[in-house]
This record gives sequence, structure tokens and C-alpha cells, in this order.
Amino acid sequence: MAETRAQRRAKLEARKQARAGTETSRAKGRSKTTSGAAGKSSMKMPSRDALLAFIRDNPDRATKRDIAKAFNLKGDDRIALKHFLKELEENGAFEKRGKRFAEPGALNGTTVLEIVSRDKDGGLIAKPQDWDEAAMGERPSVFVSTPHNPRAKVIIPGVGERILARVGRNGDGEYTARVIKRLERPKAATLGIVRKLKDGSWRLVPIERKESELDIQPNNLGDAQDGDLVEISTVKTGRYGLASAKVLNVIGSLSSEKAVSMIAIHAQGIPHIFPDAVLDEAEAALPPKIAAPREDWRDVPLITIDPADAKDHDDAVYAQADPDHEGGFILYVAIADVAYFVRPGSHMDREALKRGNSVYFPDRVVPMLPERISNDLCSLRGGVDRPALAVKMWFDAKGEKTKHTFHRIMMMSHAKVSYQQAQAAIDGATNEDTAPIMDSILKPLWDCYACMTIGRKKRGPLELDLPERKILLKEDGTVDKVVVPARLDAHKLIEECMIQANVAAAETLEQNEQVLVYRTHDAPSLSKQESLREFLKTLDIPLAHGAALKPQAFNGILERVKGTDQADLVNSVVLRSQSQAEYTPENYGHFGLNLRRYAHFTSPIRRYADLIVHRALIKALALGDGKDALPDMEMDDLREIATSISQAERRAVQAERSTIDRLIAQHLEDCIGDTFDGRVAGMASSGLFVTLNVTGADGFVPISKLGDDYYHFDETAHAMIGEKSGLGYRLGDSVEVKVVEVQPMAGAMRFEMMSEPRDLGMGTRSFHKARRNKSANKPFGKRSKRGKR
Repeated sequence: MAETRAQRRAKLEARKQARAGTETSRAKGRSKTTSGAAGKSSMKMPSRDALLAFIRDNPDRATKRDIAKAFNLKGDDRIALKHFLKELEENGAFEKRGKRFAEPGALNGTTVLEIVSRDKDGGLIAKPQDWDEAAMGERPSVFVSTPHNPRAKVIIPGVGERILARVGRNGDGEYTARVIKRLERPKAATLGIVRKLKDGSWRLVPIERKESELDIQPNNLGDAQDGDLVEISTVKTGRYGLASAKVLNVIGSLSSEKAVSMIAIHAQGIPHIFPDAVLDEAEAALPPKIAAPREDWRDVPLITIDPADAKDHDDAVYAQADPDHEGGFILYVAIADVAYFVRPGSHMDREALKRGNSVYFPDRVVPMLPERISNDLCSLRGGVDRPALAVKMWFDAKGEKTKHTFHRIMMMSHAKVSYQQAQAAIDGATNEDTAPIMDSILKPLWDCYACMTIGRKKRGPLELDLPERKILLKEDGTVDKVVVPARLDAHKLIEECMIQANVAAAETLEQNEQVLVYRTHDAPSLSKQESLREFLKTLDIPLAHGAALKPQAFNGILERVKGTDQADLVNSVVLRSQSQAEYTPENYGHFGLNLRRYAHFTSPIRRYADLIVHRALIKALALGDGKDALPDMEMDDLREIATSISQAERRAVQAERSTIDRLIAQHLEDCIGDTFDGRVAGMASSGLFVTLNVTGADGFVPISKLGDDYYHFDETAHAMIGEKSGLGYRLGDSVEVKVVEVQPMAGAMRFEMMSEPRDLGMGTRSFHKARRNKSANKPFGKRSKRGKR
């Protein structure tokens, strides 16, 4: 790999310091080396400024190994560097992101940017698309460099476009970006609902909470009818009255089924229509024949266990007692062989990468692959020959995996059962589907799961108790009811089987020195740990100091509050302290699962990351003719793919969440004035977010509706505290609220607090006096405008 300018500058700095022999460098070298290198001093240890400059200039290549290589540190000097880096991290000089070091709050090296404007010289200015302003402040500006040579074959984007870019710093410390590729251009149009008023005039009701209604003149209405979801552009804005809009495209009627999810699909820019070339390629696909290296596993009694309404079945399982090791088991996991049908560089491959993953709404699925592939040729249907990539794993009596092997196979599912059917059978209520396989398949699977559970408990993954709601719809697409499905052992069994298969995939690829995309989850940052520690102090719950916290530490806290009034609160705060999982070619482990290496392998029908892993296994183990194997790729290429699919995952989550918000808001539109029980689910300086118990609907309670007091948001304690009374509300509190406003198309609701504030047990008048003094220069409380009830 070519040496970068920053690396050359770092080396030069190191050589200058070595020649000068500055006493500061020697002292640092001696102090850091003494603790781990038998007291040998380092003459080469870079200065703090040189180290931070290298980390700043190399956001994608700032691991400990990269730093040691740049400064030519070897042997004992590397041990000294480790201690130096740890000290600087603890002092907040930089933060650790997986194995890489970065400036606190700095942009990642490869990231998605939005072009927002031009500077006075015509240069492009961008801002990061994924940026948590609440936690990290205002989005930084990034100068997008363009070539001086107009004939250079470099992508030049325009304002309003999104790009995948490599971000760095210039000599003045400002962000600059080099375009890697232009992403699909978002539509410039605004989405909204056309409404006809009683006086015959027309309005556009926006789908975004912060946007205002627009006037539509009849000549700008086009073919739109009352209730249609449309794309518009603003044609006139005046000083007085509403701005005027023109309908560009009619998407569909809200009276039709699946209209609400279509709002999210268009708002998030999710590709949902397959090009003809992709569909033609899918229709032309033919299943493979059994030929080496594909093995015939059709006699292995694999079965699928899925949701009752599942249409695609991408995994099948079977277990048996290990005849060679008492108490041990052999577990078989077979995964649909998507790589055979979706070849690298094909039309289907390019479309799958663009989509990144399937998106699941209450009323529809936007699949990553055409139905001919996802629901037919790759779906492991019962009694039908299907190609698969399988892993065979051996577990000892302690539930620890001792070995595994991968196989490319032809299989046939021997049964299709739902989670509920499998669980009922184990609990003693078999039916015509489960009775024939009870003793031969289901019982051995449960015995194997019990064995694996021993290993899982020893591993100690994070065990958060956060039930998920599911929306059930009527035939017309409106909400019927909201339920919390039971968390069955059948769910946990399949989950653990898939986790073990994912681990085996990552281990095999590492052992074969094959590049791959890992599924990583970083440990909570030191700043988040400290915030959590300060919060737990208010509950008299200790949290140990140190950067090496394990999930078991959090599990101990969760177990301590289990069954108490504080359980929901603590589970929520612990969840907020966690980092976001992502895809990356650099491995830094999976904190939540407490695994050193982990890669998604088990759902290639619906996740592109899994397809990459399948191709990597085919290549590493020579399981084919090479046509469906992972092509030779540089780390930068994989990094770009990982960034793209991580972005697609976040896009899908946002689309699913906004659809649920709109469906529930629509469901409660006629409930204005009604009161509901709920829990405080979030806080900001402007008010509280409350989630209703029955429906899971989220709404906002402005601080002005809390009571006749000055309320202060105590971020550390996750509490809203009245300055005069000392009473207030805390995250997780059970409260009663009244619905006062519903915006169904924006998915927004406003509540009024009906519950009186309570004594939070957080201090005396002196505490509140201290809070007033602290906020004197930076007010963060607001006066309620509502009188006492």
C-alpha cells in the first residue's frame, strides 16, 4: 500500500525527535516502557502533538499497528506506545472506534455526505448525513475537492446530491473530502397529501412534522384527487399567506392499501421497483445440479422454524447427540445458497448492493432480491431440492464449540413449522405437523439448545429486557391492534444456532486470511460509560471504572433492578449507553454478544453483508468454479461496501419506525381529549417524550404543559426537575397523559401531562440552588405557562 503524505510527515517528525533526543520524549518512553517492557526506555516515542496529528490526518488508518508502522516503532517501543495511547484516550485526547483511534466527534474516514451549498468561489460544501446533533453538536462543514483538470475522469456532484467520500483534514484542520462515488440523487420534490377544503380550495398537508401547509391552485393540481399522496415543488412564496405548490407526480391514494408505507419509501429514497434487467435475470435463473464440490445432504432431516406468515425460508437446522463425546452435540445449519444465483457484477448484484437489505413494514416487504429468487429458488421449501451453504458444528457438554466444517450442499427441508408450533410441541401439545418429527428432530434440537445455553451463560452476552411491539393490520391497511409477541424458547433456539453459525463463518475466513465484512459492535465509549456511571450513582448502583468493561457488568446491574420499579428506566439508560452496530472490514468484535469475531452469514436473501460472506467462504474454501466467489478486493473497496450497507440499514430502520408512527397516529386520530397510561421514554430541554402502554404510540409533552414551576432537564439523572418544588418526572416513570393533537401523516402527537410530578428523592433545596447557579450562564429550564390543576 502506498505511503501517504501524512505517514511520511509522521516518520520525519519521529526521526527529528530521535536525533534531537528531547528529554520529554525520553521521559515518556521510559515511563510507558517500564510498566510493560522490563524497564527499557524508548528513544523513538512520538510526541503527543505528532501522534494526534497522525490520527487526525488518517481517520481510516489510525489503528495501533498503523501508528507503530508510521513512527517505525518495534519491539518494546510498541508496548510503550500501547500505554501512551491508553493514557491519551483516558484523558479525552481522542476516542477509540473499534480498533481505530479518532478525534472526539470527528468524522469517519469513509462516510456519506450531502452537498448543501457552494462557497463564494463556487466550491462544493457538504455535511455528513449521519450525525447526532443532540450528542455531537452542529454538523461540521466539509469542502469537497474537485479536479483542476476538466478532462479528469472524476465524479463532480451538484448541490442536493449525496456522495460516498473519503474525508480528511487539510493543513488548517478543516475537513476536506474526495468523492468515491455519487449516490442515487434524492428527489428534490416534497411529499404531501392533497386535501380539498369546504370552500373548494386545495391544500397540501406535508408529511414532515416541521413543514407547513401549502396552497395548490387548480391549474397546478394535475391529476391529483382529494387524499392522494403526491410529489410537489414550491412555485411561489410570498411575504403574506401560504406558499403555493405544483403537483409533479401522483404516487397513490391514501385510501388504498399500503399507502402509509409508501410515504416512508419515497421519503427515505428506498429503491422499491426492480429494473427490467434485474427481473429478466431472475426469471432466467435455473437451480444447480448435484456435482462436486456440492454434496448431497437431502437425507439429513433439516427443518425450517420461522414466523407463521414467513414467505422466504433462508435457514434450516438439525441436531443430534455426538456419538463420540458424551453430553455433546452436532448441530447442522444450512443457509440458502444465494451466491449461486446472484453473481458478482450482475444486474441482480448491483441492485442488491443499492438496496443493502430488505425492508419490513407492517403492510408490505420491500425485498433486496426479486421474488423469483427470494421466495422461490432460494427459499428452503419443504420437500423441494434446494442448494445451500451449510456449516456442521460440534459442541462439548459445556456448550463450547470445539470444531466446525463448511459444505456446499443440495438439501431438502423435511418439515416447515412455526415458532409457536415448535414451542407448543415441546410443551406437550403436538399437531399433525410436529408429531411426526417430535422425537427425531425437535427434542434433539432442544437438547442441543440446552447444551449451547450453558456456553452462552458462560460467555455472558448483554441481556437487555426490551419487549418489541408488533402491529396487526385490518384488511384495509389500518391498525387492528398492537401486541407484544411472547419471547419463546423456540425463538432463542434459532437465534443461538444462527449466532454460532455466524461465528464459525468469521473464524473460518480469518483462518484462511480472507477479507470479509464483519458485523461489529463497539464497547460503550468512555464518555458514555461516565454518563451511565453518574446516572447509576443517583440510584446507589456502582459501575466499575476502566475501559475494559464487559457485558457481564451491565447484566449485573440489570439483574439487580429486575422486577423493581426502576427496571424499565435502567434498561432504557443502559441501551442508550451502547454504541451502534455496523458493518466494517476491520474487526473490533461484537460487544453486545461478547464475541471476538462475528460476521453475518445466515440471511443472504435479505442482507447484502451475508452475501459478501458467502462469496468469501466459497473463495476461501474453493467451493465452486470461482464464478460466484468474492472477487479480489482491496480493503478500501470493502470499506466502501460496508459503509453503503450500514447506511442502508439505518435508512431501513428509520423508514420502518416512521411508518409505525404514522399508522398508530392515524389509529388514534379520533382519540383527541382521551387519556392514556404511558411511560416517560425520553427527555429534552424542551419537554418529555411519552410512549403509551397499549399502542406503543409516542408523543411529546412540551415543558410548558408540566406544571406551574421552572423545570430543568438534568441530563445526568435523566430527570425533569421543578426548581421551586424539587418535584419532577424521570425517564421510565409511569404517567397519565391526554391526547391534545394528532398529525397522522407526520406521525406526530402532542400530549398534556395529567400526572402530578413526584418526589424524585434527589436532594434538598441546596441541590436546586446549585442547579440554579450552574444554569445562570446557560439557561436550560423553561417556565410553565399552565396553572395548577
